[in-house]
Amino acid sequence: MSAAWTPDSWTRAEARQLPDYPDPAALRAATDTLRAYPPLVFAGEARNLTADLARVERGEAFLLQGGDCAESFAEFHPDNIRDTFRVILQMAVVLTFASKLPVVKLGRMAGQFAKPRSAGTETVGGVEMPSYRGDNVNDITPTLTARAPDPERMIRAYSQSAATLNLLRAFAQGGYANLHQVHRWTHDFLGQSPWGRKYRETADRIGEALEFMRACGIDPETVPQLAQTQFYTSHEALLLPYEQAMSRRDSLTNDWYDTSAHFLWIGDRTRFEGSAHVEFLRGVGNPIGVKCGPSLDPDLLLRLLGTLNPARVPGRVTLITRYGHDKVEAHLPRLIRAITRAGHPVVWSCDPMHGNTIQSASGYKTRPFDRILHEVRAFFAVHRAEGTHAGGIHAEMTGRNVTECTGGAVDVTDQSLADRYHTHCDPRLNAGQSLELAFLLAEMLNAEMAERRKVAA
Repeated sequence: MSAAWTPDSWTRAEARQLPDYPDPAALRAATDTLRAYPPLVFAGEARNLTADLARVERGEAFLLQGGDCAESFAEFHPDNIRDTFRVILQMAVVLTFASKLPVVKLGRMAGQFAKPRSAGTETVGGVEMPSYRGDNVNDITPTLTARAPDPERMIRAYSQSAATLNLLRAFAQGGYANLHQVHRWTHDFLGQSPWGRKYRETADRIGEALEFMRACGIDPETVPQLAQTQFYTSHEALLLPYEQAMSRRDSLTNDWYDTSAHFLWIGDRTRFEGSAHVEFLRGVGNPIGVKCGPSLDPDLLLRLLGTLNPARVPGRVTLITRYGHDKVEAHLPRLIRAITRAGHPVVWSCDPMHGNTIQSASGYKTRPFDRILHEVRAFFAVHRAEGTHAGGIHAEMTGRNVTECTGGAVDVTDQSLADRYHTHCDPRLNAGQSLELAFLLAEMLNAEMAERRKVAA
């Protein structure tokens, strides 16, 4: 990588997974428009997230990152935003109550549009056409006209992200996240499911604690933290013309930040040496993630960390492992040992979704819930064996009652996948499965904290 960084220095590196826009003038016009728009997030917020992630790295907090596989224009609705936000709140409450650790809440929301593809084109009905790369690039409709990359879609994505962020901030700061509302976050469709009942039991215990605190004079009026929460946004920094257009200099530090989200990550397909995506993200001050799949060599990872975080700033880099349920033990220990020997400060987070995608007998792309849980258990077990901290979870999920991942207490079967299969791209956990995952994580975090207390004693 060149030592001199500018927002456009990525254009001199190898760029994969970018669309081929047919009209360069239209692309320039769209990015010029975006450069004149206000930032979506602010540098100070990104620095706050870095500080929060530094606490995760030290084992003093837990990272919960979740949301849509790919946001879409068609499903943009305030109810969808609210439902995903509240299931993240539910998961965070379960985790905090069990572990007594604060939870850093990071949504795959307000910008998660672009998706990497295994091939640049596909053949539909005998016609070869560009692959669907997300709603900020082209349309999912399989026609040549719809699939042509359109830079104007970036402007629509910006507008949708701005509206989503506005609602998320209102939910987080305007009273919806008040802990006294903990009973009201339950989704109606969970009904009498076992995890719905278990959540209500947890909510009852939290309510009792809050009533005791209120009697002692501690309530949302005296302690604002009880009435609001900090919620951050994230997406894969895949569409580099958009990310470059959203880069701004911070007026306080004069450093560059990508103001499209608080946290950006590099995918498994774009984290190679000489990558344009690595070149771009090395120059912005946001905390960043790196997806780590089975093909990632420890030496390459160390070189990437040297490029992305040469000053070794705590909280700057989160390593998001994505192996598959049967590959964690074979690959994760090598990375952990290399990082530990080198002394790089990183947050370790588990993506149990991407390595566990299969084709169902009914023809739907799905993810068996038991494989997802197996990968999470293996992730925690390896970190326990290596003496390191399992710091977070990264899940594709929704607050809606979809049927996209099989299994779980809600018992989505291969036959029922077609009932409510709504994803534009990859299958997501529904609200019930997300809550079930949170209780499993709570058990493991509780065991980890008990072990730490035992060692400390």
